[in-house]
Amino acid sequence: MADQPERETGQSLGGDAPLPTGIVVGVDGSDHGRCALIWAAKEAQRRRRPLHVVTAYSVPIFAASGLDGGYSTIDDTVIQDGAKAVLKEAVESLEAYDDVEITSSVESGDAAGVLLQFSETAELLVFGTRGRGGFVGRLLGSVSSALPAHAKCTTVTVPLRFAERLGERVGDRRIRDEEARESPKEVEHVVAVGVDGSEQARAAVLVAAEEAMLLGVPLRVVCAVPQFSGSLAWVPAPVDRDQLFRDIQAQLKAGTAWLQSHFPDLEVQTSLVDGAPVDVLVDVSRAVELLVVGTRGHGGFAGMLLGSTTDGVLHHAKGPVMVVPDHEDARLADRPKFGPMLTP
Repeated sequence: MADQPERETGQSLGGDAPLPTGIVVGVDGSDHGRCALIWAAKEAQRRRRPLHVVTAYSVPIFAASGLDGGYSTIDDTVIQDGAKAVLKEAVESLEAYDDVEITSSVESGDAAGVLLQFSETAELLVFGTRGRGGFVGRLLGSVSSALPAHAKCTTVTVPLRFAERLGERVGDRRIRDEEARESPKEVEHVVAVGVDGSEQARAAVLVAAEEAMLLGVPLRVVCAVPQFSGSLAWVPAPVDRDQLFRDIQAQLKAGTAWLQSHFPDLEVQTSLVDGAPVDVLVDVSRAVELLVVGTRGHGGFAGMLLGSTTDGVLHHAKGPVMVVPDHEDARLADRPKFGPMLTP
């Protein structure tokens, strides 16, 4: 476990203080933040990594009127004290995780900017889907695409609907009742990963495999094949979808052999689905432990995640969504040796 200096709860990491390593989770006192906090604590426990809990606040700036026009700020003491109280409550709620090294800080500045800075040293960045407008509330607002796309480490978005499966009774009763109606009778203990033939997706598969090994569950590789839409005048001949599915299945089989060469003890399943990638992704998230995707692709799962459908996917997913940033992995080099590769 990486060494972390002891800090008073709520102390800023400004100046020359080292940025946190391990898992970083953003909280703001909301139920959404609480759900993300518990998921992050459990993940830190599984990985045996330190956990850093952070909240951020910004001081409003007002435009002055009159002859002495300019800008003025208000005293941030009350705002800072409120942020410290939120953080203190969050840390105290983690008493059951006494085997996890926990540090915390209150930061002044833009919420997304704080997390992006922390992502430079963190292994995992965790946040909820919505909040109270100060910290987590920003994350799936105007910066919903920016944070996963620009973070230097893997990010995980945890929806409030997942709280029940974490053993948490948070959120209003209406949401809990809706979750009970929509949830499957049985939860599949698997990690699912979306692939689309891109190198980024293959890199995400390796991370998903590591997560599945950590959880001790099988890995399910999911490929969605959407229907063609728009003008097909440019298509030289009708597409034989049956043959297309046979070809993709063969490529998935080769990919499974490659993956198991690096993870011989991992059970790998494949799922080839006829449907729109985002719809399939949301449906898969209903009954799996974790859904993993890459940051970019060629129009399939990963390609759409950080495009126009980002808000729809992340807001409607029923479970945690892990987004793996582009990165180099030496294990990708031997993939061609195992047979045909899935192509866009």
